[in-house]
Amino acid sequence: MLNVSDLSLKYSTSKDSFALRDIGFSVREGERIGLIGANGAGKSTLLLTLCGILSPLSGRISVDNVVLEKKTLSAVRQKIGMVFQNPDDQLFMPTIYEDVTFGPRNYGLPESEIEDRAETALASLGIVHLKNRLSHELSGGEKRLAALAGVISMRPSLLLMDEPSAFLDPMARHRLIEVLGGLSQTMLIATHDLDMALDLCKRVILLKNGRIFADAPAKELLCNADILNECGLMLPLSLSRHQPGNETQVAEIP
Repeated sequence: MLNVSDLSLKYSTSKDSFALRDIGFSVREGERIGLIGANGAGKSTLLLTLCGILSPLSGRISVDNVVLEKKTLSAVRQKIGMVFQNPDDQLFMPTIYEDVTFGPRNYGLPESEIEDRAETALASLGIVHLKNRLSHELSGGEKRLAALAGVISMRPSLLLMDEPSAFLDPMARHRLIEVLGGLSQTMLIATHDLDMALDLCKRVILLKNGRIFADAPAKELLCNADILNECGLMLPLSLSRHQPGNETQVAEIP
């Protein structure tokens, strides 16, 4: 599905300005992987590099055995769907339906298929009732689902998601987790929401200072307080123990 090797990226010419350094990992079809790390660890930068928005200094990215380079950029982007942290960056058409049909229409698909893709995407997320609404009329959670519908309508095989649960109230967050858990696409989810990563992902990649610090099963890595603390993170709230005089360094998952 996705293979990344020796990936490095700089934002300037300074020797110490690596945003990503020697990144290498693979993602199998159907996996849902959490991408975690403190602010500035390189999570968003990695996602933007994987979909070709940022150009690496060195390294190799391939999706379904197609190597990402200038001449293959369009083909690779048809395989990858990127959901940005701020849904307002993706919702720009007069109505939600027009947003959801925008991508398929740019593929030059027949109108009947465009309509089918849009209706299927909206229905899969439970937001058909929003199709004729304006984006500024929606709540934060509704906007996130609408932006996701626009990506799903293009039927990518890999979803890249940047902080999908940020700023959502508890009900909207719960709904989003349910929706993502029901999708078939392979996913790489950058998030500070470690509880969501624990709920959705069987594997987690931990970044620190632009490098992969750990790559392990979620139930092992997310309950290891020592490793998380070393990277500026804390245990998921569902695993935290705060009883006075009974602080635990490693939590057990039931």
